[in-house]
Amino acid sequence: MRLYKNKQHTAIVEKEGDGYVSWCSEVDVASQGNTVDDARKNLNEALKLFFEVASDKEIEDRFHV
Repeated sequence: MRLYKNKQHTAIVEKEGDGYVSWCSEVDVASQGNTVDDARKNLNEALKLFFEVASDKEIEDRFHV
């Protein structure tokens, strides 16, 4: 199942207060930043960390495989 970490994912970035929240709905991982670019970069880092530590079972559950 580790092939998912090399897959392209969708990011949703929305303004919230003075900053931005970014979310990847495919795996239900979110992050934030002061700018759209920061939020996107932080989400990318959060996704990398998720795929490094998540078990195959966790990834399967999140992708509903």
